[in-house]
Order: sequence, then structure tokens, then C-alpha cells
Amino acid sequence: MKKVLKMKTEFYKYHGTGNDFILIDSRAQKLQLSVEQIALLCHRHYGIGADGLMLLEGAEGYDFRMVYYNSDGRESTMCGNGGRCITALAAHLGIIGTKANFVAIDGAHSAAINEDSTISLNMQDVKEITVGDGYAILNTGSPHYVVRVNDVKNTDVYTEGKKIRNRSEYQPDGINVNFAEMLNGKLSVRTYERGVEDETLSCGTGVVAAAIASTENNTGNFKISISTPGGELEVSFIKNTPASAIDVVLTGSATFVFKGEIEV
Repeated sequence: MKKVLKMKTEFYKYHGTGNDFILIDSRAQKLQLSVEQIALLCHRHYGIGADGLMLLEGAEGYDFRMVYYNSDGRESTMCGNGGRCITALAAHLGIIGTKANFVAIDGAHSAAINEDSTISLNMQDVKEITVGDGYAILNTGSPHYVVRVNDVKNTDVYTEGKKIRNRSEYQPDGINVNFAEMLNGKLSVRTYERGVEDETLSCGTGVVAAAIASTENNTGNFKISISTPGGELEVSFIKNTPASAIDVVLTGSATFVFKGEIEV
């Protein structure tokens, strides 16, 4: 009989406006986890429970590397809330002070820890915005579909989001779906995330997409306050053309929940 080796792994739990993550410091020994192991760790009943898992790895020329997996166990694209949380962990571990320069799957990012403990994360430029009748499609490090709705609070995000996410034109990888409504000068956003296959309390790249889409064909400097089911965020950016955005910054909280150890 083949002997199964088990290893105890230290982990940290953080959330960014309700979008929660398992974080593991993998610098000393690059941790190799299977799809099944990651999915089990993220499972809300049989594991720790999280929307995703991140490995903090060493990276030459950077403070660290962020490797992100969705709760289905598969490596995914950039996660804005996760980027803030892993920056907070790097500060806790003494890797950085108040500023970070790290690399993720979509390239280099910088981040700064503000005096009020929020974290401002520099996102990638948006090079193309496709606008349709009541919707927009853009990539903010992850692909997003943004729908303008009149009653975001009562929108069936799960059913409608799942339909759009699974449309044939977005396969095989699918697309994240955001429902947005401007209410009293603040953008209210709810998101269906691929890989989680459900609504999450907040999606960082999703609120960035919704904020940029909300400016429609206008150009200029923008700073937009956003409300999600999990909390408040702010997105700033510059649009020199109606179909692109630069100097994109996502600001919000990154909250430590607990630290633990689990046998993998």
C-alpha cells in the first residue's frame, strides 16, 4: 500500500470587504497543492472556507509573487481584493513596510498602506472597453461583463450572472458578471464570480470594471465611491480616451481574520 505523507501547513485568513482568502507563506519551500487540495481547503463545510487561496512566493526583483487560485482549485487571473490582502500579509511578515512592489499573473503591481490602514493597489491599464446596449466588457486584470440595472438590491445575481458567465462566446474560461446601479452619487455593485460560481460579497477587479464602465463615453480624471454587500471601496483612474483607462487605483480595507494550522 502506498504511504500517504501528510504535512502541517500554517495559513492566514484575510478578507477584503467580505471577499475572503486563505494565504500561505510559500517562500521557504514552494508549496505544490493539487486542484483537489485547494478546493478542499476553500470548502465552506469540509475545509477552512474561502473564496480563494493565495500563495506568497519569492520573486527576483520584487518584494514577492502573488499566486491566486479560485475556490474551485484552479489558478486564476488577477484578484484586486486579494492583492490588498496579500500586501497586508507581507507587511505582517516584515517583508515590506508601507509600500509593496509585487508581481502577479497579469504583471507588476505596486501597493501602499495608508494611514487609515486601507490599502491602495495599482491595477493594470485597461486598453479596450467594449460597450453594448446596457452593458460593457473590459479586462481589469480579469475579464468582466458589467450590466447597468435599475434595482441592484433585488437583482437575481446568481441566476442572471450564471447565464451570462456560461454564454458560449465566453467559453472555455467564462467571464465575471457585475450588476451596477448609481445610487445617491455612489455606485452599488454586486458580482457573480467565475471559479467561485456564485455571488461574492465583493470583487476587486469587478468594482474597478464597474467604475470605469459607469463613466460611459466620458473622458477625464475620476474618483468613484463604491458600495458592495461586503463593504466600501474607492476606484480612481484617468480616461484619456472613451475606450481606455490608465493610472487605475483600487482602495479599500484588508482585514486579518485568524491564523491557523492545517494538515494537508
